[in-house]
Amino acid sequence: MAIKKIYVCSHCDAQFPKWSGRCLECGSWGTLVENITDAQTEKKEEAKKLGDAKVIDLRTLKGGPEIRIKSGWEEIDRVLGGGLLPGSLLLLSGEPGIGKSTLAAQLADALSNGHEVLYVSGEESALQVKARLERLGCDLSRLRFIGETSVEKISSAALKLRPALLVIDSIQTVYSSLIPFEPGSLSQIRAVAVKFLEIAKEYNISVLLIGHITKDGQIAGPKSLEHIVDTVLSLENETGSNYCLLRASKNRFGSVNELGVLEMTGKGFREAKDPSSVFLGQGSSMIAGSVVGCVLEGSRPFLVNIQALVTKTVFGYPQRQTSGFDLNRLQVLSAVIAKRSKINLVTRDIILNVVGGLKINDPALDLAVCAAIISSYLNKPLPAGMATIGELGLGAELRPVFRLEQRLKEAEKLGFKSAIIPEGAEYKSGKLKLLKINNLGELVEILA
Repeated sequence: MAIKKIYVCSHCDAQFPKWSGRCLECGSWGTLVENITDAQTEKKEEAKKLGDAKVIDLRTLKGGPEIRIKSGWEEIDRVLGGGLLPGSLLLLSGEPGIGKSTLAAQLADALSNGHEVLYVSGEESALQVKARLERLGCDLSRLRFIGETSVEKISSAALKLRPALLVIDSIQTVYSSLIPFEPGSLSQIRAVAVKFLEIAKEYNISVLLIGHITKDGQIAGPKSLEHIVDTVLSLENETGSNYCLLRASKNRFGSVNELGVLEMTGKGFREAKDPSSVFLGQGSSMIAGSVVGCVLEGSRPFLVNIQALVTKTVFGYPQRQTSGFDLNRLQVLSAVIAKRSKINLVTRDIILNVVGGLKINDPALDLAVCAAIISSYLNKPLPAGMATIGELGLGAELRPVFRLEQRLKEAEKLGFKSAIIPEGAEYKSGKLKLLKINNLGELVEILA
């Protein structure tokens, strides 16, 4: 608590930090009296002068239906929750060089058809940005560009133009003159993000921030902004292929379980017409240990190819390795197989791979994983055109899965002829031949 000594004139109440014989305000002599004040009390008195916050009765508000801006990209709109919501603050993060600026430029070009779009770049010059936009086939007549790093100048220009979308590439390069730190520091990034948040909410301008992260995502930037922004989008490409996955790890206006699949070409990104084919692979249906399962990402089913390799343990304890699948779940499933069937995995190494680099966290893939392990152990492939869908319990019993009919429709659409599913499940609208089983033992009989 800070104690402060001041001198107050008893005639006119003027305050002075030092004593003097004459009051400099009213001219009276000998009227200054010593007074002790509390700085905290003064702050409270000043705060009271600000007045009360306005209390809003939500029942009196008249709001129409939620209007979203469609980008024309079905993959992006799905991840956003149906389109871009005006007044939202979005963060697009990803490793350097993965294509964040490319995706933001193509999104800005798509939205500029009918809406004002302002593109801000602090990393590239105007000529460099123009060359990239021309390579991507963007219409330069519809885009507005600013090559500036001062958030005060950017916000002033944005408020005059009032665009529907403001793209900031990237937030690490933008700084505020009110913060005495270098651009890219934690304090600068937070201050700049809060400024853009005010612009988005007060003026109903959608703001897309681009942020760079390392592979572990530990540097100051996107990780420190996740609680400020409305939506956090991440662009991933872990397989080195031409396909990138767009996810939403946070979305206040939509689901976080949706997944967008984009293909990188020489002219930028394009939507994957058949996303399931990305994760299925080619020519692997008649290989022992290769099984097709189906996972659900949000409201969208994906057929994925699970490959297992079971080999004899050379020395020590048997090894369990996975790529795209939970290692702990593989340990549980291998223990169930060894306990509840005649398949001896105690002296076998198991290597599991999900084709396409998709990370799986869906219990409906349990049956496909077990089928792949048993098929590799017996060295017998599954019949061509067969998919497996089901969750496995610790007693080797099969349980029904969520939205089974939607998964089976996806398999039928891609030309599959049969499917192994849990007993009791129904699928009446398709032509798939269904093999219904109760437990793991029946699966072993089918594969044997």
